[in-house]
Amino acid sequence: MRSRYSAFVLDDLSYLLDTWHPQTRPATLEPNPPDIKWLGLQIKNHIELDADHATVEFVARYRQAGKATRLHEHSRFERLEGRWFYLDGEFQ
Repeated sequence: MRSRYSAFVLDDLSYLLDTWHPQTRPATLEPNPPDIKWLGLQIKNHIELDADHATVEFVARYRQAGKATRLHEHSRFERLEGRWFYLDGEFQ
């Protein structure tokens, strides 16, 4: 999760796509708007469901056009061939 957050901050769209599960990966991603500033990531909870499935609850903070926003999500991850991939998430 931390590496994906860093990719969002750096606008590294190729990394985000490479770490997205093949079954749920979008064809493309849009870059960050020019007025967005990422402010921090807090991992609230991490649960390994089994050797290849986990959930992560996090809060990412950013400011856009002067407005501070919190993105609170429960994300699902799956390990394929030794690598973790983001499956999907549910916003809180």
